[in-house]
Amino acid sequence: MGDSWSDGSMKIRIGVSLGPAAVPDGFATALDQLEAARVDSLWLSEMVFGPLIEPFAGMAYALARTQKLKVGTGVAVLPGRHPVLVAKELTTLAGLAPGRVLPVFGLRPARRAEATAFPVPAGRRAAVFDESLALLRQLVTGHPVSFAGEFFTVEEASVGPAPARPLDIWLGGSAPAALRRVGVYGDGWLGSFMSPDEAGRAREAIQAAAAEAGREIEADHYGISLAVGRDGLPPQLLAAIADRRPGTVPASLAAGSWAAARELITGYIEAGLTKFVVRPAGPDADVSRFIEEFVLELLPLQN
Repeated sequence: MGDSWSDGSMKIRIGVSLGPAAVPDGFATALDQLEAARVDSLWLSEMVFGPLIEPFAGMAYALARTQKLKVGTGVAVLPGRHPVLVAKELTTLAGLAPGRVLPVFGLRPARRAEATAFPVPAGRRAAVFDESLALLRQLVTGHPVSFAGEFFTVEEASVGPAPARPLDIWLGGSAPAALRRVGVYGDGWLGSFMSPDEAGRAREAIQAAAAEAGREIEADHYGISLAVGRDGLPPQLLAAIADRRPGTVPASLAAGSWAAARELITGYIEAGLTKFVVRPAGPDADVSRFIEEFVLELLPLQN
């Protein structure tokens, strides 16, 4: 995700998502703690309804408050946002904080009710996503863009010079169509709720789709988001897993302890993944304690 995650070797990097604790109250303190501990990156989720910080606003604040911390969206919805405005936001942030902006986009919000906040023509969300990505990728190069698609048309549009360090556009998703989209349009992949074996097969599917499209995704541009509990997996997470992955063993998708997290991450590394976003499994996590334990338990896995 950006040069710092891909400068020639298979670098293991592990970042943090604050999960439900990513709210304005206490956010500055968490940023200071992450920066002082030299944590690689912070990831902001897209949840419109409720108190969570909006990811683009949160990125701007976090980048301004810190000097080294990288900040990403994990995962922001693209269809329903105008790609020209998104390109403008990203190039602005990347110009202000070179190499520290890590955008990851997905098809739809995690909460079904929030889809109305990202309006697209009925039944065309995937098509809008593909066209948005095609236009976005052109705009962030810094060159004037003329584009005539089904949903968007621009003529000689430019959102400013390309960032000094090129922006990588990563994508989420796990369905076959989503994995093909990563191969065709993405610079990397951030999955979630997948076992190490499943994530390895997803990586292979993305590589195959990229090869078919005449592209190549760097080998260390594959990652996973992982929920970690201190004393087992909380009921809310178990319910979410049952809804999203019915019949799947929860311990293969999330970690009920730091030891289990280390074991899962080792499995993901063996499956060819090198980038990780770790978040609290429960809604009432002590953020400061979570960061302290994360630094002690997981940062030694980086190389």
